Amino acid sequence: VRRDFQRREPYNYLQVAFFQLKKLDQAVSAAHTFFVANPQHLQMREDIEKYRRMSGVKSDSFQDLEATPHWEAYETGVQHYDADEYLQAVARLEESLSEALSALEECRALCEGPWEDEDEEEEKMQPGLYEAIAAHYIQVLKCRQQCVLEIATKPGRISATEDFIPSHLDLLQFAYSQVGNQTLAAECAASYLLFYPTDEPMLEKMKEYHRELGEDTAVTARQSIQLYVQRSLMEKKLIYYAVDHLGETFNDPDLWTPDELIPENLKQKHREDQEKQKRETLDVEEWEKRGPLPFEGIVVTMDSQQMNGTQRVVFDRVLTESECKDLLRLTKAAGEAGDGYRARRSPHTPHERFEGLTVLKAMQLAQNGDVEWRDAKLLLQASEKSRKIIESYFTPGKKLHFSFTHLVCRRAVDGEQEGRMDLSHPVHADNCLLDPEGQECWKEPPAYVYRDYSGILYLNDDFQGGGLFFTEMDTVTVTAEVRPKCGRLVAFSSGKENPHGVWAVSSGRRCAIALWYTHSQEHAEQDRVKAEELMEQRAAGQDQPDGDEHQGTDGRSRSSSAPRAPSRASKPAEQRQKPGLDREQHPRVLRARDEF
Repeated sequence: VRRDFQRREPYNYLQVAFFQLKKLDQAVSAAHTFFVANPQHLQMREDIEKYRRMSGVKSDSFQDLEATPHWEAYETGVQHYDADEYLQAVARLEESLSEALSALEECRALCEGPWEDEDEEEEKMQPGLYEAIAAHYIQVLKCRQQCVLEIATKPGRISATEDFIPSHLDLLQFAYSQVGNQTLAAECAASYLLFYPTDEPMLEKMKEYHRELGEDTAVTARQSIQLYVQRSLMEKKLIYYAVDHLGETFNDPDLWTPDELIPENLKQKHREDQEKQKRETLDVEEWEKRGPLPFEGIVVTMDSQQMNGTQRVVFDRVLTESECKDLLRLTKAAGEAGDGYRARRSPHTPHERFEGLTVLKAMQLAQNGDVEWRDAKLLLQASEKSRKIIESYFTPGKKLHFSFTHLVCRRAVDGEQEGRMDLSHPVHADNCLLDPEGQECWKEPPAYVYRDYSGILYLNDDFQGGGLFFTEMDTVTVTAEVRPKCGRLVAFSSGKENPHGVWAVSSGRRCAIALWYTHSQEHAEQDRVKAEELMEQRAAGQDQPDGDEHQGTDGRSRSSSAPRAPSRASKPAEQRQKPGLDREQHPRVLRARDEF
C-alpha cells in the first residue's frame, strides 16, 4: 500500500472516476499528478494528450496536487535561471532554499519516537540498557541524516538530486552577481564554501567579490547554513564512531563529508566512490580514446564532435546491400509470426504498426521451416559484428555483453498521417528515466539501469521520416540527426548524455536491428544463448554446411475516447501479460514487450 501511494497509484483511479462523473478539471489534475511521477506510463501519456485537445479544459488544471513547496519553487527558479531571468530566479531559489530547510526540520522531527523495526532488532541487540539506548539513538541520527535525501527527491521519484542544498547556493551566488548584488553573491559563495572549502572556482569568485566590495568588508556565510553544516558534521562524527566501534553501518547521503571524518577502514571505499564519480565526469577527450575497428571497410561517418555530444558515433558499410535484403526478407516473417506485435499498433504511437523479431524467435522459425536458416544466422552474425565494432570503439579491452537484440520494423498507417504531431518514438534515455523539467535522468526502475551502450543497425531507406535525433536534456533542443540507410550503424552510450527519439514514419516501412549492451554479465541476454545453442545443434546435425555463409556480420491497442481504468489484477505494469496468451507456452513474448 505504501509503495502504491509513493507511485501515486490512487490518482490513476481518481482520474477515471472524475472523468466518468464529468468533473473534467479534477480528472485532468489527477491525471497530471499521476503522470508527473510516472512519465513512462504510455496510457497516461495518451490520456494527457486527449485532455489537452478537449475543449473546456483549463490550462491551469494541469497541476501537481502532490507538489511540495520547495520543489515547485526550485524547478521554477531553475527555469528562470536557464532563461537568464536572474531577478525572478533569485526570488524563487530563495523561496526554495527556505522551504527546503523547513521541510528538513519536519523530517528530522519525525525521526524521534519508536523505531519501526525495533521489536525485530531487539534480539540482535546487547541486553544492556546503555547499549540499547545507544543503538536507538544512532538509528535516530541516521534517520536525520537521510532527511536530506528525502527533501532532495522529487515527489514520485526514487533517486535524490545530488548536493541539493549546496546547489541552491551555487545558483544563487551567480544569479545575485548577475543582478548586481555582490554582497549577497559573496554571502552565498561563503556559504557554499562551508560544504566545499577547497573548491577552486568558488575561491576565485570570493577573491573577485572581496576586490569589488573592498578587502576590509567582512563576508560571512549565512547563519542558517552555518548551523546546518555544524549540526550535520556533529551527527556524522557520532555515527562514524558507532560504525567504527559498535558495528553499525551507514550510507552517507552527502558528497561533501570531509575525508578526515571518515574512519580509516572506510576511507578506501570512500576514495573508490570518489574515483568512480571522477571517471563519470571525464573530459570528452578522455572519454573518446578509441581502439582500432576490428573489420576492414567500415568507415566512421560522424563522431561525437560532429554530432555535438559525447559518446556518439555513426559507422557506414557495416552490412552490404545483399545482406540488408536478406535481413529484410526475415522482417517479413516478423510481420507474419514475430513476437506478439503482428498487425499491432506501435507501443509508442497509434499512427504506426510495429513488427518485432528476437534472435531466439528467428531461430525457432528457421527450425520450423518458416524462414531460411541462412537469414536467421545472418541476424546473429550482424548483431555480433555490431557488438565487436561498438566494443572496440568505446570500451577496448572491456567486454560488452548483449542485453537485448530486436529486429524491428515501423510501418506508417495509411490514411492516418494527416495532421500528425507525435513521434515514432518519444525522446528518452536508454538506462534512466528522463525528467526534462528537472533536467535530471533518474537511474531507477522501470528504466533498464544496467544498459551501458545502445546501437541501431539500419536495413533500408525507402520510407519517409523515421530518422534518429539527439537532444539536450530538455528533450526539445535537437543537437544531431542521423538518416537511416542500409548498413549504417549508429552507436551511443545509454545514459543521460544521449537523450534521443525517432521522427514519425510518415510513409513506408522502416526496418533496423535495435541493440543494447551491458558490462554486467548477470544481465546478459539469455535468448541469445538459446539461439546460439539452436544454431550449434543445427550445425552438428548436418553433414554439409548450410548454404552460403554470409560474411561479416521498438503493442499499444487503438486508443479509446475515454481514459482506461487501471486494473488491480494487472499491475504492476512490468508484470502484465498479454490477454489470451499462455505464459508457459510463450515465455519470451513478455520479455520482448517489456523491452518496449
